[in-house]
Amino acid sequence: MNNILIVKTSAIGDVTHTLPALNALRHCYPEARITWLVEEAAAGLLVGHPALDRLLVSRRKHWARELRRGPRRALTALREAWRFLGQLRETRYDLLLDFQGLLKSGVLVALARAERKVGFGRGMAHAEGSWIFLNERLPAVDMNIHALDRELLLLKGIGVEAPAVEFALPITAAHRQKVEGLLAEAGVDPSRPLLAINPQATWPTKLWFPERFAELADRLAARGWAVVFTGSPGDREEIERIIGAMQARAANLAGATTLLELAALYEMAGVVVSTDTGPMHIAAATGTPVVAIFGATAPWRTGPWGEQHRVVRVEMECSPCLKKHCPTERECMRWISVAMVAAAVEDKLRIKN
Repeated sequence: MNNILIVKTSAIGDVTHTLPALNALRHCYPEARITWLVEEAAAGLLVGHPALDRLLVSRRKHWARELRRGPRRALTALREAWRFLGQLRETRYDLLLDFQGLLKSGVLVALARAERKVGFGRGMAHAEGSWIFLNERLPAVDMNIHALDRELLLLKGIGVEAPAVEFALPITAAHRQKVEGLLAEAGVDPSRPLLAINPQATWPTKLWFPERFAELADRLAARGWAVVFTGSPGDREEIERIIGAMQARAANLAGATTLLELAALYEMAGVVVSTDTGPMHIAAATGTPVVAIFGATAPWRTGPWGEQHRVVRVEMECSPCLKKHCPTERECMRWISVAMVAAAVEDKLRIKN
């Protein structure tokens, strides 16, 4: 096996779930050249990964935006996309693995040159017919199996076993130094155990309530934690409102880190509290205990992977609905109290020296 192409384009959590499959492939084929096709938003998580030889980065969303911004910018975007497709097709792969299973990835699978194009066949929820682009189709598996385990089942279907679940995030000393500098600039007391809170998510139904995050942070700060909030640049304003409702001091590092710097921050934390979102999976991949707040989504499918984590949710007839919008004003989240989440944090207390 000389050349292998992994197709997992997005999103951040899904790319994180595929890292153990990458490591299993490297273990099975130590001399192979492994390439990963990924979209721009999640690419930073893979830069410098020791099991990876090459990254192919699709700027699909950027190109789509540029096409609407006038002829000159559209032409530039088309040229860049054409170069990307040339890079995709310049190598003939012995094995292509479609871990994404969507139409957007299926088109790229069709365009790539590979002797074997492997993925799950008809029957996977949300697959959008992507299986038609494959020449080796494995039997569909139950979507209630955790996403990470589904990726490993795909490998098992072609005879590749994972000796262990290993993420091996490529966190460097430079990433850790950058985070230490950000914490110092934000006035975070290095003598106190660090609690990271990631309160935002893309789906409205995944959101807990800002006032409860503020109360939770105050309660834990009073017990000796140094609190830092994380998120994307777009989350910064909402996090400022949460901090503004607090009595204690907290740092807002939303948008201040790269993905691997964020991983370094979570690595330093004693506990990470998060909604069901990509950073939650990054935190779990570092080995730091995660307290995850779940409502509309299913933790057995997409919860933090590993025994050291804790999911806080309330059993309700309508949950998990797996919907982005809720007609009952997020009752499944409303029943989750501050005391429940605080108790879960204390249960997972781990101070790193």
